[in-house]
Amino acid sequence: MKVKVAIKREQSQACLSSAEREQAQRESSFLVKVCGMREADNIREVERLGIDMMGLIFWPKSSRYVSEKPDYLPIYCKRVGVFVDEDIELVKRTADEYQLDMIQLHGHERPAYIRQLAGRKVIKAFNIATAADFALTEAYEGVADMFLFDTKGKSVGGNGEKFDWSVLSAYRGETPFLLSGGIGPDDAERVNTFYHKRCIGIDLNSRFETAPGYKDIMALKRFLKNVKI
Repeated sequence: MKVKVAIKREQSQACLSSAEREQAQRESSFLVKVCGMREADNIREVERLGIDMMGLIFWPKSSRYVSEKPDYLPIYCKRVGVFVDEDIELVKRTADEYQLDMIQLHGHERPAYIRQLAGRKVIKAFNIATAADFALTEAYEGVADMFLFDTKGKSVGGNGEKFDWSVLSAYRGETPFLLSGGIGPDDAERVNTFYHKRCIGIDLNSRFETAPGYKDIMALKRFLKNVKI
């Protein structure tokens, strides 16, 4: 039965235009990352929602800073450690201690810094306000495994503010990216109608919180039910 379904799917996709096939692929592999997690019980609850990635913030200035190891860490989704201009040896030690699947760099880390993390998956974050900001990504092509586009704000992330997604049409790079920046409970339709061939998922954080580092499970559940993933 599975073989027949697969053949039918392939036959139906063969009738699609190139853009339609890309959209179908996007919907079949769209990733959801929930960032800024810290409390063990909340980590368990969010993980049960079936998300793909969970972010733990290791930047001491963040209100979501993981100052001590939670009693529970996710095992059914990828662990992502978020760092900001941190000493690279500390990043490596933390990645080993927490068994991180990916490292997210949200500061001014240069390509040479990322190359020192060879063998580890890296997400490089960029704060975006205008199309000109995408010029910064060029040096990281083929260096970072994934980009994350966030809102340029007062803090390096978790501002809860959106940027104009229309500027993303100016991104012509080959590296896939996660869309971040103030995505909230009321943005399901906006996410559903957004398309960029390099966008592979979304990053959710402060707009789903009842307090810094603690996510509203029902708000997340309703949102994920309405998003085409």
